[in-house]
Amino acid sequence: MSDAVPETEPDPPAVEPVDEGYDPAAPAPLEVPRTPTGDAGVDARLQRLADADHLATDGHLEVYEDVHRGLREALTALDARPAPSS
Repeated sequence: MSDAVPETEPDPPAVEPVDEGYDPAAPAPLEVPRTPTGDAGVDARLQRLADADHLATDGHLEVYEDVHRGLREALTALDARPAPSS
C-alpha cells in the first residue's frame, strides 16, 4: 500500500458571468476636458471631438480626420497671413 496522495487537477479559475448587454464597441463617452484656446475656429474643431463620444469606435476615424484637417487648415492660414508691420 502506498501513502501517496493521488494527483488531482487544480480547480479551474472562477469565470465571471458575461454581461450579454455589454458591447465593447458601443459608444462610451471619454469625457476628456477641452480647454478653450481663444481661437474660435480651433475651439470649434476641438469641440467636434465630443462627437466621437456618441459614436461606435468604427465612427471615430471620420471625426478625428475631420478635426485634423480643420486644425491643419488653421495652421496653414497662420502661415498665409502677412507679417505684422514694424
